Amino acid sequence: MKAMYYEAFGATPQIRKLPDPTPSRNGVVVKVEASGLCRSDWHGWQGHDPDIRLPHVPGHELAGTVLAAGKGVSRFRVGDRVTVPFVSGCGHCHECRSGNQQVCEEQFQPGFTHWGSFAEYVALDFADQNLVPLPENVSFATAASLGCRFATSFRAVCDQAKVKGGEWVAVHGCGGVGLSAIMIAAALGARPIAIDISEEKLSFARKMGAVAAVNARTVADVAEAVREITGGGAHASIDALGSPVTCFNSIANLRRRGRHVQVGLMLGEDAAPQIPMAQVIGHELEIYGSHGMQAWRYDAMLSMMAAGKLQPERLIGREISLADAVPALMAMDSATDLGISVITTF
Repeated sequence: MKAMYYEAFGATPQIRKLPDPTPSRNGVVVKVEASGLCRSDWHGWQGHDPDIRLPHVPGHELAGTVLAAGKGVSRFRVGDRVTVPFVSGCGHCHECRSGNQQVCEEQFQPGFTHWGSFAEYVALDFADQNLVPLPENVSFATAASLGCRFATSFRAVCDQAKVKGGEWVAVHGCGGVGLSAIMIAAALGARPIAIDISEEKLSFARKMGAVAAVNARTVADVAEAVREITGGGAHASIDALGSPVTCFNSIANLRRRGRHVQVGLMLGEDAAPQIPMAQVIGHELEIYGSHGMQAWRYDAMLSMMAAGKLQPERLIGREISLADAVPALMAMDSATDLGISVITTF
């Protein structure tokens, strides 16, 4: 198969011909039709993820068709259109049995714990527990864009922050995660506020449903700007970027008893950020993480898509080739693209 491949962290990835994968007894091999390019892939390439073992094939947001299935797979067959959460559960640990596969104790992550989907084919374990059937009216590119950013944002907004109609929701960072969170919050009837340093991204965020925008470059205090817009602070706030500054601001801009959800990864030097703990205690703030979404929760997201309440295809910025993904991956820490890039040509 053709795949993106690197043998050292930070080294320029190569497009190589590699052996085709075979399915495990409880797994499948999927012919990849689309794979999203995500900042998490950049973190992995930089060596920030301890689960990655070199050499490596990245890619974790995918959609395609089942090419082969192991003997232990009963729910899926060759030819099925599928996608998969980027965090897949083993099916037998305590967390999986409680329905929380997104924090599985023995989780399988294509593109991190195993070779990923920047390739013509990808092997996926624990297929019956994790594969999600794709409706015919959902394109492969749209489905791939769900895999990490949109699904993680759906869980962050709906299940972790428990956003309700009429609430103010501050979203820090207007990349793929942030724009997804804005669209989802708006679909729930909430009032999203977009925060970024790019006027172009803030303008795009308004099109996705943001009712207000804050340019973090031009205001003296982001948290104060949010409090002024909301009349006291956000009910819920999402750090969709993952930096010490956005994490701090996301907590600081909450009203009393507000909820902060950390979605943007905090790795390497940023793994232990400073937070306003006195405010957390005094205002009884709640702090949550959001790490993917269970396969069984996709039905709720797909139902909202079918009803036209969510249109994740609007977040796709461009479709690129596997070869084009090499420079795109390397530039992700400084990219200014609007929307999500999806590999659709292999």
